[in-house]
This record gives sequence, C-alpha cells and structure tokens, in this order.
Amino acid sequence: MATNNNNTKEDDRRAGAEIVYGAEDCYRHSVELLQELGFPKGVLPLKDLEECGRVRETGFVWMKQKAPYEHFFEGTNSRVSYSAEVTAYVEKFKMKKMTGVKSKQVFLWVPVTEMSMEDGSGDKIYFKTPMGIGKSFPATGFMTEEEKKKYSEDKKSDD
Repeated sequence: MATNNNNTKEDDRRAGAEIVYGAEDCYRHSVELLQELGFPKGVLPLKDLEECGRVRETGFVWMKQKAPYEHFFEGTNSRVSYSAEVTAYVEKFKMKKMTGVKSKQVFLWVPVTEMSMEDGSGDKIYFKTPMGIGKSFPATGFMTEEEKKKYSEDKKSDD
C-alpha cells in the first residue's frame, strides 16, 4: 500500500502541538493568539471553529472551521475568503506562509500568504501575495468596537 507523503509532512508540522476543540475554546484560543501576536481581534473572523492547534517551537498554527467562509470588511471595503482550514507560521507582528486565505481584488481571488504589522505602532496591517505584491490597510479596519475605542483613547493620550 502506498503511503501519502503529504500526511507525513502534515503530521510532522503538527508534532508537539497544543490542540483545542470546540467552537468556544477555539474562538478564545484564536483571539488570545491574535492579541499575543499584536493583531486586532477581527483580522481572522473565522466561523464555527472545530479545531485549533499551535506548535510553539516552530510557530505553526492551524484553525479548522466547519465550512469555508467569506467575510466583508467594511472598514477596508474588501472581501476575504477563508478555507475550511487556515494555516500559518506566526511570530510577533507577523503571520507568514499562510494558506487558506484569499482576498478579492477587482474580479480575481488572490491568495494572501503573509500579514504583518510594524512593531509597536499598530497603525497598519500589511498583506502580501505569493508574488510578493502587497497592500496595507489601517488596523482599525479589523478592530472590534472595543478595540477601536481603546485605540482612539490611546492615540489621544499620545498627543
């Protein structure tokens, strides 16, 4: 019987992972991850999460949802599609080698393979495609109402 090399690679990437199951625990896990990395909570608005995992040693993370999902970000006027599974390698202010995320640009769905923020400022999020072409959006376009309020209060106190 032939073995599937893809599954072996998949298993290797997930070795030593912390895994959580169920919508509530996965949601909490994903929000904590985004906050730890320095991203707004709304940047990955995944629905009906079933499984989330993280390998701290390598930074590999995955989030599985029941079905693919499209989300329209009013703050950036952009439509984003999320596959049933989204994966990435994470570090502070960065997600790279992302899979399962596409953004609609004019008439085309373009894969998003990286998102990052400048250390500290948190004003813009930069998104990159596999071709290295990027686009930035204000971080406020991905913030929850609570985060927007805190952000504007912090900006006022900086003035």
